[in-house]
Amino acid sequence: MSTDTEVKPDVKAQLQKVVDAGQLAGAATLVWRSGEARIVCAGCRDIEANLPVERDTIFRVASMTKPITSVAALMLVDEGRIALADPISRYAPEFSHMSVLLSPNGGLDETVPAELPITFEDLLTHRAGFTYGDFHRGPIAQAYREALGGDIDSDIAPDDWIARLAKLPLVGQPGSAMFYGRSTDLLGLLIARIERDTLGAVMKRRIFDPLGMKDTGFLVPRANWDRRSAAYGFDEAGRLIRRETWGGVVVAERPDDMAYESGGAGLLTTLDDYLKFARLFLGDGSVDGARLLRPETLASMMTNRLTENQPVNPGWLGLKPGRGFGLGVSVVLETSKADFMRRGSVGTVSWPGAWGGWWQADPREGTVLIFLAHNMVDLAQMTKGIGLGVWEAIDTFQTACIAQLNPG
Repeated sequence: MSTDTEVKPDVKAQLQKVVDAGQLAGAATLVWRSGEARIVCAGCRDIEANLPVERDTIFRVASMTKPITSVAALMLVDEGRIALADPISRYAPEFSHMSVLLSPNGGLDETVPAELPITFEDLLTHRAGFTYGDFHRGPIAQAYREALGGDIDSDIAPDDWIARLAKLPLVGQPGSAMFYGRSTDLLGLLIARIERDTLGAVMKRRIFDPLGMKDTGFLVPRANWDRRSAAYGFDEAGRLIRRETWGGVVVAERPDDMAYESGGAGLLTTLDDYLKFARLFLGDGSVDGARLLRPETLASMMTNRLTENQPVNPGWLGLKPGRGFGLGVSVVLETSKADFMRRGSVGTVSWPGAWGGWWQADPREGTVLIFLAHNMVDLAQMTKGIGLGVWEAIDTFQTACIAQLNPG
């Protein structure tokens, strides 16, 4: 294993440039190939205490949680516990009779019956008709907030959360289009219901312990609190500030007894832990002898499931053309050097997190790239150009790594 002192200086210098410009508090990055991991860290995990970002710094990774939840679901598929085509109403009868909005931003009473049942494949591909409230200006936005609580930390108990979601109208017919949203959160709670355990306990038993992911979970043990990255965002003038919460999405300190666990965005992890998970996509469904998925299941997960006539909402997700979506991960269909989500070889999988986290696994090249940061901005700020420096940093990191891995 190599450290940042052994990596060419351009990556660290470029990251430090973004930090010095006040566009990012700090970041931890990793590139892995053939058993060797190269680490570059820059900036601070706690500016006020002058604590640097280090290899073992613990970050919230937001939607980088989704691929892990998806693997947990596919493990149940491999065991014959569920099937992709199964209606979720077999396990959650709350979803037996769903309604669909005539328009995503229309009135909540302007609906038609769902034409098809929601399946597990719909959840894994975000074609169930669920969404995130913040993507809409109509009544559905407030309905989501009032019914479900915070997107990550919610005080609604899991069974109550499921029941409340089932009472909300869908924003699209099941199977008709990709509506990015709460599908993976529901998937995680259904896994917990089927396993008769908490989602965190299921993940620990099935994924974290077998892979040796000792620093990953929905809570950080108090003994490791000093390794956590503090939350940083920006004020309305674009100045870097410390944030205790983020738009009601998360609480400042998650209570130990909070029952709801967000399979869509709630995990915390480190570079080395996420590497152990990401390496799953370089092989046959196992990592260092720990098998999670059958080879054919992993191949199915890494195969585009979206048809040409299925729209993707919201459009800025960057899917199609050239990039599709499998079972919980995006897939490169056509390589493009101009698009950081398509710079890998055909078949490369990835998925970002809203707070500046990103990873990709390229099975053809046998490489994993990971970028972790806390860049807690909201959609309204991003539309004003605030907080975009982290994505420029990811782009720079990826370009430099690919150039180093494939010189000439």
